[in-house]
Amino acid sequence: MPVTYVPANRAIYDADSHIMELPDFLKAYADPALRDEIPEVSYSASLVTDDEVAIIMDQGGQHSEDHKNEMLALGDDLIKSSKEIQALGAFNSSDRSKAVDLLGFRKQLVFATHSVALPFHPSSKTEARLRYGATRAHNRHMADFCSDDARLLGVAVVPLDVPEMAIAELDFVLEAGLDAVWIPHRAPIGFSCGHVDLEPFWAKLAEAGLPFLFHVGGSPLQAMKSWSNNGRAAVKDWMGGGENVRTKDAFVLHQAVETFISMMIAEGLFERHPKLRGAAVELGAGWVPEMIRRMDDLTRIYSRADKSVQFDRTPSQQITDQMAFTPFPHEDVANMIAQSSADLYMFSSDYPHVEGGRDPLGKFDGHLAAASDETKDAFFTENFLRIWPEARSH
Repeated sequence: MPVTYVPANRAIYDADSHIMELPDFLKAYADPALRDEIPEVSYSASLVTDDEVAIIMDQGGQHSEDHKNEMLALGDDLIKSSKEIQALGAFNSSDRSKAVDLLGFRKQLVFATHSVALPFHPSSKTEARLRYGATRAHNRHMADFCSDDARLLGVAVVPLDVPEMAIAELDFVLEAGLDAVWIPHRAPIGFSCGHVDLEPFWAKLAEAGLPFLFHVGGSPLQAMKSWSNNGRAAVKDWMGGGENVRTKDAFVLHQAVETFISMMIAEGLFERHPKLRGAAVELGAGWVPEMIRRMDDLTRIYSRADKSVQFDRTPSQQITDQMAFTPFPHEDVANMIAQSSADLYMFSSDYPHVEGGRDPLGKFDGHLAAASDETKDAFFTENFLRIWPEARSH
């Protein structure tokens, strides 16, 4: 048996990986009537250069055979050295299967990277036909990418901004057999996530057992421009450039998703739909213990007058029953567990993004070195399978 990054005696499920889309990722799968209006995928705000993309496209949208062989030769060092658009399986599904062979994960969620810019665009000026046309193209392509390998769990996208179109797209997602729905963690444009017009959306998700997901990129990454206007020169982002998440952005990155989850609780979505399951991915998790503690405290106080938050289960119990969260590798997950519950957190690699680090498994093993076997099993295996029970490997 070949050596893999994950030892053969460990069952580890990966809650975060990505496609690095080629420029025609959406256009190639868009309805013909919309194809000319759907923009190409842009790498302008990333580590990937235009020259890298051009070389790949000149090779027919493929890595060279020499490059693939170099990546395969990395063996269990693949995750350390194979990154971004040059990674094995970054955009080719058969190559991704070879990458998963070397990584050794039992299952792997597969998210897009840059192609969600139009579907998730936060402006009401974005035409619905283009927003949802790009959404359909994404979902067709993602279903195709993951169709030949049961280890790849494809993540659809569905913006909530036009409820009837969101519900129609969810019907397509269910028919296409995708494994989760990534929704923006900003408020739908002009109304709440618990609006009565969206109730059929949440009910359909719950009944189908299809998890919803939040992920970095589902809400604007940057803090309000006013916070960066201090009369001084702009600072670098964490990768040394200027287009990605800067320090101030990182300080408040969790606030949008924390707000969305808090509104879901306040709207009674988890209480009304106990079969609803979801996760917050690549948004950190250090904020989770305080969020659930605060919601328990505030609903206890406000429920004396507000009947809408008179729940059978506390918010912390609703979240623990129905959600999971992926910490960043630099976050001490053992400390989070001590403050809340071992049932809340799960492993992610972020392959092939550099943010996942060179050895995410080693990082999390280090954090959990003193934890019980039961706690480790929850983090690396069982919490994932609570959200995706059908993903259990035998």
